[in-house]
Order: sequence, then structure tokens, then C-alpha cells
Amino acid sequence: MHARSIAAALVVGTSLFALTGCGPDQASSTGTSTTTDKPVGTGEADEGASEEKAGDEKAGGEKAGDEKDETAALPDMTGKGLQSAQDQAQAAGFYGLTSHDALGRDRMQAFDRNWKVCSQTPKAGDHSTDTKVDFAAVKLEETCPAQDAGAEEPRAAGVKMPDFTGKAVKVARAALDSGTSITVNDASGQDRFILMESNWQVCGQEPAAGAKLDGRPVTLSAVKFEESC
Repeated sequence: MHARSIAAALVVGTSLFALTGCGPDQASSTGTSTTTDKPVGTGEADEGASEEKAGDEKAGGEKAGDEKDETAALPDMTGKGLQSAQDQAQAAGFYGLTSHDALGRDRMQAFDRNWKVCSQTPKAGDHSTDTKVDFAAVKLEETCPAQDAGAEEPRAAGVKMPDFTGKAVKVARAALDSGTSITVNDASGQDRFILMESNWQVCGQEPAAGAKLDGRPVTLSAVKFEESC
């Protein structure tokens, strides 16, 4: 009887030891395994951040579009000095500016203050600020022509000789094929060197207007624009 009591006590003690040993450790192990799961709410936060970023990008795109389509009032620059006209156009928000020789002599406007505006394209009014503004100009001491003679690029001569009478030597040279042999003589008989061809006008030409070019050499006689042929 005494032996049975001892055996029963040993069985109870062993069972308690087993329960005590596995309880805390197993609970800790089980808890550890659950911590590897993605925290609750992280996916929603990421999704919200992505939507916010997309919204910012959309707003930025709309803002850029608004800036691109911005319009402003372009003043009338007729009669103003070319430099002043360019400054006022930029102050109004127009930065795509260009100019050309209104007399059709293809001169460069190297010193803007020495030129004045005869007309402008487009005319004064509301325009997109991306619009290119072109000023037709002459030198300060010159009179604006009734019609802009420099609005179009010089036309290529083609197969027939054009009539260059009264046009700048520079314009005539630009119209002829780049491979054409060209000789320019002083029509005044003073045998002057013709350095700035935009300042000289054609008085005579060989071959005559309408003749077939076909690679023939071209001879031009010219005087300065303030001189008579």
C-alpha cells in the first residue's frame, strides 16, 4: 500500500513537470510565429500613399498644361525701336522673338538699337505665350516699305534665270544654286570691292531673266542701294 502511494505521487509529479515545461515555451514559440505576419494596416497606408502621389502627379501635369496654354496681351510695337520692342514683348511674357529685314535685303539685325519696327507677326492682341513673334524692321534712317519685302525666304532660281534687278546681291546669290559660279562687278566703273553684298543692288545680269541656267556662270553688275544704276 505504501509502495502504491509513492508510485502515484511520482506519476502526478512527472505530469506536473511536463505541463510546466511545455506551457510558457510553447506559448512563446506560438506567439513568435504570428509576429512574422504583415502588420495590420500597412497595405492600406501604402495604397493611400500611392493614391496621394498619383494625385500630386496629376495636379502637376494639369499645372504644366495650364502654363503651356497661358495667354497674354501682345502690345503693338509698330514704330518702336527694335530693342525696345523685344524688351516689351518679353515683359509681356513672349520669349520666342525673331526679326528680319523689311526691305528684303536679307540684312542681319546685329545691333537692335539701330533698327525700328515696321510691322509684326502676329498683330497686337491676346495670344499664347508660346507664339513666335516676328518683327519686320528697317534701319533708323530708312523708311518702312508699303509692303514687307522680307517676309518670305528668297525663292530658289530653278532652271531659269530670275530677274534680280533692284534686289540685293546677297538675295540673288542665295537664290542661285550653291554650285553656280558667280561674278559681281561694280556697275559704277569705280572697280570697288563688294564686301557687304546686302548693301548692293543688282543693276544688270548675265544671262538675262528667263534664260536657261543649266550650270552656266552668272555675272551681276551692282551699285550701292543709295546710288542709281
